[in-house]
Amino acid sequence: MAGTFGDRPVTASATPTPTGPSPAELARQEHTRRVKALDAALKKYAASVPEFSVAVLDRRTGQRYAFRGTEAYETASVVKVQVLACLLLHAQDDGRKLTPDELSLAKRMIRASDNDATTALFSHLGRANAIGACNRRLGLTSTKVSGSWGLTRTTVDDQVRLLAKLVDKKGPLNAGSRKLAFDLMSTVQSDQDWGVPAVARAGEIPTVKNGWLPRSTEGNRWIINSVGRVTDADTDVSIAVLSHGHGSMSGGITVVEKVAKLTRQHLRY
Repeated sequence: MAGTFGDRPVTASATPTPTGPSPAELARQEHTRRVKALDAALKKYAASVPEFSVAVLDRRTGQRYAFRGTEAYETASVVKVQVLACLLLHAQDDGRKLTPDELSLAKRMIRASDNDATTALFSHLGRANAIGACNRRLGLTSTKVSGSWGLTRTTVDDQVRLLAKLVDKKGPLNAGSRKLAFDLMSTVQSDQDWGVPAVARAGEIPTVKNGWLPRSTEGNRWIINSVGRVTDADTDVSIAVLSHGHGSMSGGITVVEKVAKLTRQHLRY
């Protein structure tokens, strides 16, 4: 629409159309909202149960989440994933596959959580110093390996880093090593199919390694830990839950599974 000002025509300028947040910004806002809700839910739950930490890595989006991510816990048997990764790295360094004996021990260590098999591999590889060297190659910066392997101390942040390295095509493990780790951790004995697998939905494939130990230094209260992944065509999420101070193994499992489920409920992966 035109008007005049003195002898000059004046053209009314169009009112700018306001623009809303971009889809990417809306997604960031929604993720922030979900994280705050999860923080609140975990904080509330933590007030009523023994100490725990949890970390989640969504490999599709690259998003990471951690609640008490840098707190250190004794691993119990989840350290066996580190031993497996180190065994695979050593074989790769030698340009070979696992020997029949190594493979048999690895199967018992992961599928059955066999302690004697773990001790044999731990010694075969060079004990704490060797596992520590492998951990550095895998990017585990907050894990201290103990000569008594089950008393190794780690964080959930380090555990999801390790889980990511087990599937990273650009990481230190080759395709054969990655496949073996997946095959073993997706076929644990039925009595050990708890923890992370509790969040898996129909059609999803869980991998897991659990740890459980009544700790003499804590009045025989239980360490209960679970690390693993949940995958299908649309999902690829690594989860680590570490905890201690439980009055019973079953009570600790209930806590670990509740924590894992809360992450899925709020982050909606």
